[in-house]
Amino acid sequence: MEIITAKDLIKDYNGFRAVDGVSFSIVKGECFGFIGPNGAGKTTIMRIIYCFLPPTGGEVRVLGYDVTKEPSLIKARMGVMPQDDSLDPDLSVIQNLVVYGRYFDMPKKKTVPLARELLASVGLADKMKANIRELSGGMKRSLLLVRSIVNDPDVIILDEPTTGLDPHSRQMVWRRLEDLKRQGKTLLLTTHYMEEAERLCDRVAIMDRGKIIVIASPKDLMGEHGGNLEAVYLKLTGRKLED
Repeated sequence: MEIITAKDLIKDYNGFRAVDGVSFSIVKGECFGFIGPNGAGKTTIMRIIYCFLPPTGGEVRVLGYDVTKEPSLIKARMGVMPQDDSLDPDLSVIQNLVVYGRYFDMPKKKTVPLARELLASVGLADKMKANIRELSGGMKRSLLLVRSIVNDPDVIILDEPTTGLDPHSRQMVWRRLEDLKRQGKTLLLTTHYMEEAERLCDRVAIMDRGKIIVIASPKDLMGEHGGNLEAVYLKLTGRKLED
């Protein structure tokens, strides 16, 4: 069952084409990753999918709904972990989760125990009452992940989910994402970490300059082209991932 589909998707910014006619589909329970350097169009696609940006052209449907016509129906069943820090600095860790839950009509008596469980799963159990300003960058990333799943969404958007995390915390987040996959959640992520894509993604779309070059499983790409995903990217695009 296709959960997300894009057909001939285009996004222009002041004459610059950030996304250039891409098409893809993502099925239920899949972890689908976008790989590419900064400026490849990955985050723009994500923002269109979670109804933050309107497309310039083409069509995007999520859970059967058009992103331009029925955004509220999409947002109600989606969780988003953005690349930017969008936490409320005036609230504590657990208050951020309780307030977020209200957007989905979640009662506090339900949100609080769930928030405690989720915070423990990413190593933040002892930070529940801490103010956001007291958290490290890595802790904030972990909290953003927890916030994205507190409403039990069907689709979870993860924009660079482990950026800034130490190796131990990254492994903890990966295990949590693997748990979500086992629960049948559909995950869509961008990442610069090839190990992350190889471990989590059922398929990846390699992007460069607003276009999708290839969509395949990491295993198939590495088997066909040799080496790891970073080497595959270099072979297909002629430039390094950080260029």
